[in-house]
Amino acid sequence: MKQNIDREKDLQLRELDAMCVNESRLEDKWYHSFKYLLIGIVFGTVFVKSEVVSWYRIQEMFRLQSFHMYGIIGSAVITGMISIFLIKKFNIKTIEGETIRIAPKTFNKGQIYGGLLFGFGWVMTGACPGPLFAQIGTGATVVAVTLFSAIAGTWVYGLLREKLPH
Repeated sequence: MKQNIDREKDLQLRELDAMCVNESRLEDKWYHSFKYLLIGIVFGTVFVKSEVVSWYRIQEMFRLQSFHMYGIIGSAVITGMISIFLIKKFNIKTIEGETIRIAPKTFNKGQIYGGLLFGFGWVMTGACPGPLFAQIGTGATVVAVTLFSAIAGTWVYGLLREKLPH
């Protein structure tokens, strides 16, 4: 009984922090992770072929010189909106049959600060977290500095999280 109450309290705290609340309780064999490797390779290939990882395309976007990146980002947002709508409408479950819980989101001023910080970093480095590995894979090894900076920023956020506006 107490364990169920603690688990529910943990899920409620996760929802407040916008962390993953759909974590599976199922245990997979170690080789089941290869599907994620394959999906990552396909994802990276699509990023490279569509020029999403191109520093020049990113700079064009921030200089308002090209619609290319806005079209890709916009189509991703629309796809996400349709997907969430369908998941909620038809109560779609995971492949393992588990319920997908989507917590209601509330606006707070920390999102403004975080968005600005993310945007400034994206402008300065020409990279956001999604394509970092694809950029490194194409031979742009200098992006490793951005990767290590992102990891360090995440670590610092973890340290200061309780003191930051949420």
